[in-house]
Parts: sequence; C-alpha cells; structure tokens
Amino acid sequence: MCTYAFVHYKLHYACVSCRIGFKRHPRDAGHTCPRCAAPLPCAGHDFAAPRRSDRKAWSVVAAVLGAGLRYEGFEPCGCGRDPKFRPRTRAQVRARRVITARTGVPLAELLGRADPLEPR
Repeated sequence: MCTYAFVHYKLHYACVSCRIGFKRHPRDAGHTCPRCAAPLPCAGHDFAAPRRSDRKAWSVVAAVLGAGLRYEGFEPCGCGRDPKFRPRTRAQVRARRVITARTGVPLAELLGRADPLEPR
C-alpha cells in the first residue's frame, strides 16, 4: 500500500536567502517567500530546516537544492522505504565537487551518493 497515495501531505519549501522553511500544499503555480518574494524551491517531504543562524548548514541546503535534488525518504508513490542520502556538511559537498571536477560525473549524481567514489 502506498504511503502517499491516499493523503495529500504538505511539502517543504525553503528560501535559502532568508534561511527559512515552509510547509505548503503542492500546486501548479510556484510558491513565493513572504519575506523577500523570491520563488521557493520545493525541498521535498523529509526536509528539516536548519536553524536560521547556522549559515554553514544553509550553504549545504543551497548546494543540494541548487543541484535540483530534494530531501525525500520515500519514493514519490511511497512504496519504497529506502532513505536517500543528502550531504550534511560543507566538507561532504566540497569533496563531491572535487570528484566532479576530476571525473566529470554530474554534481547532482554525486550529491545523492553516500560514497562518491563508489561507481553506480
């Protein structure tokens, strides 16, 4: 039975420049930040916003969302329960950027791997 099939859960949206997160119902038109009126990127179902004062953690969130990834613990239909890896520190993001420069593998793919050197 699908976890997300029968109930429409709110999704997390984050404004990286204001360093705040919101939960909103998904809709066709984009959501905007109430503080700066910038478009809010969707961060997924399982996003946990860091504290506003934690600039280092927000820089990691900016890198993940900038690569087009979301924080999801389930597959979109809810059947798969395999949690997705997302970096938590700037050192993890930096290491994946170095490997991207050396190997040419897209950054979005490496940000989703727990071990960036392990081939898929």
